[in-house]
Amino acid sequence: MTTVKERHDGTGVAVTVDGTIRQVLGLSLPIGVRAWDGSTSGPQDGPVLVLNSPVALRHLLWHPGELGLARGYVSGALDVDGDLREGLRQCWTRLRAGAVRRPALRDWPRLVAAAARLGVVGPPPKAPAEEARLRGRLHAPGRDKAAIAHHYDLGNDFYRLLLDPSMAYSCALWSAEDEELATAQRAKLDRICRLLDLGPGMRLLDVGCGWGSLILHAAEHYGVRATGVTISASQRRFVTDRVAERGLGDLVEVRLRDYREIAASGSDGGYDAVSSIEMGEHVGEANYPVYAATLHRALRPGGRLMLQQMSRGAVAPGGGAFIESYIAPDMTMRPLGRTLAHLEDTGLEVRDVLSMREHYVRTVDAWARTLEERWDDVVAAFGVGTARVWRLYLVGGALAFEENRMSVHQILAVRPGEFGESGMWDRQAGVPA
Repeated sequence: MTTVKERHDGTGVAVTVDGTIRQVLGLSLPIGVRAWDGSTSGPQDGPVLVLNSPVALRHLLWHPGELGLARGYVSGALDVDGDLREGLRQCWTRLRAGAVRRPALRDWPRLVAAAARLGVVGPPPKAPAEEARLRGRLHAPGRDKAAIAHHYDLGNDFYRLLLDPSMAYSCALWSAEDEELATAQRAKLDRICRLLDLGPGMRLLDVGCGWGSLILHAAEHYGVRATGVTISASQRRFVTDRVAERGLGDLVEVRLRDYREIAASGSDGGYDAVSSIEMGEHVGEANYPVYAATLHRALRPGGRLMLQQMSRGAVAPGGGAFIESYIAPDMTMRPLGRTLAHLEDTGLEVRDVLSMREHYVRTVDAWARTLEERWDDVVAAFGVGTARVWRLYLVGGALAFEENRMSVHQILAVRPGEFGESGMWDRQAGVPA
């Protein structure tokens, strides 16, 4: 939030910026602007874009669009006074309502002149330290490990501040307006266990087990022998500690392993059930057939698969330049139908699909409220840049699900037996919603 004294004389940085955008891009800003010189433009009674220094415009000059805005916000050169979510909603609505034209050759003298008057001409500002910097071939094992580490190895203590006590970092299942996040997460875990028909002595493999919420829940409450795999060393340490604390050493183990390293037979084969909860987004479209085949291969005939996964209307990297650069590098989301086709191509039979889109809005909102409540603790422990990354991520993510630009589904599938038997015909009507 800026503290500069406002000026209302119709001149200054904010007026120049607003006017240049209108002339060059043919776009009127849906929210007000306030600049470092105190000048304002547009409505000031709602969300207001605050330009705290010329660096904000320099980020946009070198990287027009989402990446430049994200770098400006994360660095603090750019801010929003008022409701950030409403500001993002209004901007997104305006962009959808009319095409934004690219600057023509004749526009560049005006752009350069405006930039010179504002004092923003210069070399590109340094990207914030929180931005991911990956190397190597896309979705090679080493690069995938680095991408996961960027997001999940931020630290177990960080996620303890953000998540509910189960450390479930995926969409919860809500049933009441006043429900606690922990209750909704437990409902999600119970639904998965029931759909997988888990019981004492059965073997469960959880691919991308996170902080172990599902395998610990399944072992404690359903008596299964659960194996989790992850490529995050910090997650493995966390789950191992919880296993010891709860005396579940005979039932739960966690392996530091890439999904491509799950063997075709032996100790990694013949599971009664396999789950993979919001991990498939990190696989990549080219590798998804291998991922789906691995899940199929790990199941015994008649075994069930539960896949919970985010989706969007077209196969696309990440959720945009910001998420790609700061949250989940190399992430890929695909339409639901494409995922179902990948599963069916391996021989799996899809039996049930549940859309949880609205449930993710509530889940992300709960995380965002917790972040704001614990803002000072997050800043003290992890820095204001990290806190601002996550504020923008959670607010923008909730909006994307709210507006149906992203969705999430639970998909139940079975590996049929030799003669097509699924073991589900007499129970399907009783599947919990």
